Amino acid sequence: MARALILSSHVATSSLGGSAQALVLAALGVEPVVVPTVLFGRHPGWGAPGGGPVPRETFEGMLEGIGAQGLDFDLVLTGYFASTEQVRLAARYCCNGTVVVDPIMGDAGKGLYVRADVAEAIQHELIALADVVAPNAWELERLTGVQVDSPASAVEAARKLGKPTLVSSIDCGEAIGVVYAESHGAWLASHRRLEGVPNGTGDLLTALFAATLLEDLTPEERLTRAVSGVASVVEAANKSGARELPIVGAALKDGSPVRIERLA
Repeated sequence: MARALILSSHVATSSLGGSAQALVLAALGVEPVVVPTVLFGRHPGWGAPGGGPVPRETFEGMLEGIGAQGLDFDLVLTGYFASTEQVRLAARYCCNGTVVVDPIMGDAGKGLYVRADVAEAIQHELIALADVVAPNAWELERLTGVQVDSPASAVEAARKLGKPTLVSSIDCGEAIGVVYAESHGAWLASHRRLEGVPNGTGDLLTALFAATLLEDLTPEERLTRAVSGVASVVEAANKSGARELPIVGAALKDGSPVRIERLA
């Protein structure tokens, strides 16, 4: 069985962060090993989350314990970090498996929602180690200085970043899109905009795409599967009125139809 190391947040009652990614990967047959960066009771968007950052000593100790166990990882996923120390410690463990870095820093309309030094550490310590980078459009702008307001500009920014890049939250008019760009081409997957989207879609997308890296698929197939899985979960949330993403039991592999097109 494939195994993934997840370095991100644990939020007890919300379907996001590393805890949600663990559910996704387990459902797809990948054994998750989670090292939390924060321990929250709920998403801060609902109010005071409870809990707090995992202390450096605890975070480092967990990583050392995992290392002592001698486990091999097929995937390493990084997400939310609470301190520069956590980022630097994570960088030591990003050499064991395919590394997917979600540079969680901020979003459009919200700006930076981690400390500036944490954002800088992610950019300078982790991006260089990544096999795939998975920012939203706002984060890709911050990483590259290129304004990302269309599929074409997302490809331009990804080329400047110089890494295979999965870019979410791309404005496609009446649709919302995700661009995947690598050295051999670029593709756009889009679906109709949905209202009332719960938090955590970026974490879900990253986990779904990461899982496809363990299979012999084309870039178009990887992107289609990941985006259709996200669309399926969001549609299920809308139909049921769920305030959180209903990941358990969702159609993660054969989700809702999406439009796919080659950009370059």
